[in-house]
Amino acid sequence: MRFHPGDAVRSAVRLWPWLGLVLLGQCLAVGAEAGALYLDPSRAWDQRVTDLLGRLSLEEKAALLNHGGAGVPRLGIRADGWNQCLHGVWWNRPTTLFPVPIAMAATWDPPLVRRVATAISDEARAIYNGWHQDPGFPGEPKGLIYRAPVINLSRNPYWGRINECYGEDPFLTGRMGVAFVEGLQGDDPHYLKLVATLKHFAVNNVERDRTRLSALVPERSLHEYWLAQFRTCIREGGAQSIMASYNAINGVPNNRNPLLLTAILKGAWGFQGFVVSDLGGVNTMVQGHERGRMSFPQAVAESVLAGCDFSDREFATYLPAAVRQGLLPEAKLDEALARVLRARFRLGEFDPPSRVPYSRISTNVIGGAAHRELARETAREAMVLLKNDRGLLPLDRTACRTIAVIGPLAATFVAGGYSGRVLDPITPLEGLRRHAARGTRVLYASGADCPTAGHSPNPSPAEAQRREAALAEAAAVAKQAAVVLLFVGTTLDVEAEGRDRTALGLPGNQEALIERVWAANPRTVLILLNAGPLTIPWAKGHLPAILEAWWAGEAGGDAIAEVLFGEVNPAGRLPYTVYAAESQVPPQDQYDVAKGFTYMYIRGEPLFPFGHGLSYTRFRYRNLRITPRQVPGEATVTVAIDVANVGRRAGAEVVQLYTHARHPGLVAPAKRLAGFARVQLQPAQTTTVRLEVSPRELAFYDEGSHEFVVAPGGYDLLVGSSSADIRARGRLTVTARASLPP
Repeated sequence: MRFHPGDAVRSAVRLWPWLGLVLLGQCLAVGAEAGALYLDPSRAWDQRVTDLLGRLSLEEKAALLNHGGAGVPRLGIRADGWNQCLHGVWWNRPTTLFPVPIAMAATWDPPLVRRVATAISDEARAIYNGWHQDPGFPGEPKGLIYRAPVINLSRNPYWGRINECYGEDPFLTGRMGVAFVEGLQGDDPHYLKLVATLKHFAVNNVERDRTRLSALVPERSLHEYWLAQFRTCIREGGAQSIMASYNAINGVPNNRNPLLLTAILKGAWGFQGFVVSDLGGVNTMVQGHERGRMSFPQAVAESVLAGCDFSDREFATYLPAAVRQGLLPEAKLDEALARVLRARFRLGEFDPPSRVPYSRISTNVIGGAAHRELARETAREAMVLLKNDRGLLPLDRTACRTIAVIGPLAATFVAGGYSGRVLDPITPLEGLRRHAARGTRVLYASGADCPTAGHSPNPSPAEAQRREAALAEAAAVAKQAAVVLLFVGTTLDVEAEGRDRTALGLPGNQEALIERVWAANPRTVLILLNAGPLTIPWAKGHLPAILEAWWAGEAGGDAIAEVLFGEVNPAGRLPYTVYAAESQVPPQDQYDVAKGFTYMYIRGEPLFPFGHGLSYTRFRYRNLRITPRQVPGEATVTVAIDVANVGRRAGAEVVQLYTHARHPGLVAPAKRLAGFARVQLQPAQTTTVRLEVSPRELAFYDEGSHEFVVAPGGYDLLVGSSSADIRARGRLTVTARASLPP
């Protein structure tokens, strides 16, 4: 049974008397400071921050720059720590668990992602309110700084944390990241709901040796590809925190990288929030990148001087010594602390709850029916129909009186990374049993073990015999059914933080399971439950239908069944390239994406292209208009196209706009996403989709002038249903060069 917060918070009548006691206790704690300017909500944020800074000792300042520190009780400053909410709030009680971020990206629906983040932040604030308004509320109190979203790019298809990100494209990731940040931080003009922390800045894309790794990145690739989505989430989304990653860039650890943290982030982009180390960032820098060459006082001093504002206990322990030894001016420490305190003031920590609108969010929202339905809606929108020969899907319930559900992930729930607790998640097998027609026989066989990273390719004779028996059982079950639904994929034992994948194919003996089941019953639908791309050429060439279902959250089993039975028309699109072979992927230590990474520079044809996804209906594109067709480099262009549903089912189409620069001598992407829109259409309905192309989506980074430039010349504008399915194309001419602001 789902935790019901009403058990802890009976009514508002009970809450507010307790709240009054809390506030009284705070007033008593601050004593003579009760009339201090920093406690006056009518004052400007910077005035309050400055006043509070003047009341702190050097040791207290350092303590407040430890994100796990004890606070300053004499001034009423709580020890509010950070938390996680990648796709649900991390708590010791159940919260709503949404599909993993890579699945959210597959929706290509930023408004939906914003609603998801709003639901997550509602639950986060409700938990916080429970902690501070009711003495019996469960769990260890934490603060309102949340470490999400992850907006690193999945340039490396082997990367173990692809489940946490939004795919390989900077534009798509930027749009999803902005939506998530806005949902977390709220829309109040004065107060923040939460502080969103962008992770991990920057060029974080490999788990192996990540605390010692130095990514060698060309300047153009760094600015055009690796940093673009961070800029978008800061300049447009207003993210208030960003995390420096463990790795170094071109030999300089990111925790003390002045180019990254000060020149670009705080200087060129005007970032007003604070930079935080990844966990143990200073320690891993001293013990990893700088082993034997740097003391801890030097490390914390260089980190703060470079622009890192917030860290672990090393800041609390060594910053006072760094100041007294002359390694760090106290004014720089004050500047860092001011950034952190400004965020805490904006969260309402120092104000009466009656003034903070988010303090009124009830704990009844935690894991409530509305949020669970939103998780189900998100899972539905994330489903990507990769293949559907001869219209095998959707299944006809009346014709499928016996269904075989097979596979190691059919009866398994994979939550994903940084998942909170979940109550009663729906597995695929359970979802199919709930949605099948009355009287349908649903047969089940695992056929293989749940995949792990250590699955032996050379099993003992006894293990080989056991595996063969499981395969034979699966084939026997398949033969009895009108259709087979085969569930394969990966788990956190294969791809996760700290664990990159070693191969792009299916782990274990799942490939053998697919071949055996298909031989027994060719009417086999393959359903993939995974995060990173799976290279499965044999399956694509033989099986009639393939559905990418991801790690789809607590209601994923229902969503899968709804798509398979046609209650929902799938419209998800791939947020990354699925490579045709491992040999097609450049080395993982090659950080120049122009060397063959992603849909922009891939060499040869992919197995499934970026943006790919089928529907149970058909869409027609007509009447492309580009206005104007000739512009100076700093102008915005409008692209319009008419899209019609010419099939028999209602469905959503994801209209995608790509650009290509036709400039001799310039290495440019074959295609580059510059806009998209997900539109819902009834049969025979037509709509006009309008997309704007900003100058930045046409620009390239000029290493000579160290700026973004829109070059004069011709640009192809390509509109279609995927990066490989272009339905209309036109030409834009830029008449004059333009240099863009940072």
